[in-house]
Amino acid sequence: MPKAWVVRELGTPDKLHFEDVDPSPVNDDVVRIRVRAAAVNFFDLLQIGGTYQVKPELPFVPGAEVAGDVEAAPRGSGFRPGDRVFAVVSQEGLHRGGYTEVTDTEPGDVRKIPDRMSYAEAAAFFINYQTGWFGLHRRANVRPGEVVLVHGGAGGVGTAAIQLAKAAGARVIATAGSDAKVAVCREMGADLTINYNDEDFVAAVKQATDGKGADVVYDPVGGDIFDRSTKCIAFEGRIVVLGFTSGRVPAIATNHVLIKNYSIVGLHWGLYRQRAPQLIPECTEALFALYAAGKIRPHVGREAPLADAVRVLEEVASRKTTGKAVLTVEMA
Repeated sequence: MPKAWVVRELGTPDKLHFEDVDPSPVNDDVVRIRVRAAAVNFFDLLQIGGTYQVKPELPFVPGAEVAGDVEAAPRGSGFRPGDRVFAVVSQEGLHRGGYTEVTDTEPGDVRKIPDRMSYAEAAAFFINYQTGWFGLHRRANVRPGEVVLVHGGAGGVGTAAIQLAKAAGARVIATAGSDAKVAVCREMGADLTINYNDEDFVAAVKQATDGKGADVVYDPVGGDIFDRSTKCIAFEGRIVVLGFTSGRVPAIATNHVLIKNYSIVGLHWGLYRQRAPQLIPECTEALFALYAAGKIRPHVGREAPLADAVRVLEEVASRKTTGKAVLTVEMA
């Protein structure tokens, strides 16, 4: 019987239960996946705590991204048992979610893994890079030669954004909160890196751009970082709001938006899956091409067995990880 981490009460990660889960019979409409790797996202913590915008009914298995092997698939889906795949999964019921050894998902949410990509990289690939692609290309309309300021550059969202911005021909400035994380940003290709605990990033951005400022700000942090970013945004610049890992949702002074002629745009990638799902395959093909060309590659900063999920979640919550943390499942 497969094991899974189950949320039976909302709260901190230590309230999760690691238990045997009897999956439902295979449904003819879904793909059943034997999980080999499951990504840990920051929003998993919010969902476990009950503060995320998507609130599954209790009990549920957390986790939204997996990679593994197909065990069963509907006829005509294009998948066969044994295919290496990665997928986005939901948290509807105990047989779903990602923190498990076996999960089910819709065929449209499954993709075959490129030959050179590992299971861990595949689990870390989909949401962060889709988010980055939509944020930079659809919401910010980034252009070659522009300056892109990426906050939280050493995290999963940030490392993907740095690589995608460079692939788009932008000049990238990245911020992070320690020298070790700044080094990760440089490894990802950032042209200029700033430890915001040691240096004022506003002054550094202005100096690096001859006072012009950043054309695009990619901000998953919010709080003071957002407030300060409005001080170094360029004329007709775009601030892309992705989340609030700082814990504070900033207020927006619209008079300041007016006098500096910049835009603030939001990005909730999951909404594209609901409102414009036809755009997802186009993005996926673009990302596959960039991966094949060696321009992007997921940075898996932490791998641990599925049984260590609580510890890894606590590390993510305390900002101890870089890139994407991935839980792995050994073959039986």
